[in-house]
Amino acid sequence: MALRACGLIIFRRRLIPKVDNDSIEFLLLQASNGIHHWTPPKGHVDPGENDLETALRETREEAGIEAHQLTIVEGFRKELNYVAWQKPKTVIYWLAEVKDYDVEIRLSNEHQAYRWLGLDEACQLAEFKEMKAALQEGHHFLCSTAA
Repeated sequence: MALRACGLIIFRRRLIPKVDNDSIEFLLLQASNGIHHWTPPKGHVDPGENDLETALRETREEAGIEAHQLTIVEGFRKELNYVAWQKPKTVIYWLAEVKDYDVEIRLSNEHQAYRWLGLDEACQLAEFKEMKAALQEGHHFLCSTAA
């Protein structure tokens, strides 16, 4: 059975007069263990939790961002399936926009750094093709809707 995890692809829009595709920045966290990979906040589903509850809890625990500081974007849900630590893993992501551009990020000990990045930089840091695809699809969704 595959490990199941859930998370949020968190973004903000740069404060510039003209809103365009380059105004979107994604939050990536650098893991403290393993290869120090960069991903949005995510984690394993606890017993009794639904997937979105997990994503919100993990975001609070890993980045210090509370649910009331976010707006979940309707209509976007991305499922990733891959092998991690020699086991199949499924990760579900939603898009979430921070309500305050300057929201404080408070990392847990699971992460050693964070960055707000445009799409191209985020994809370079993400490394894994599944994560790159999720970021690209999220960006495309945001740019093609009135989100």
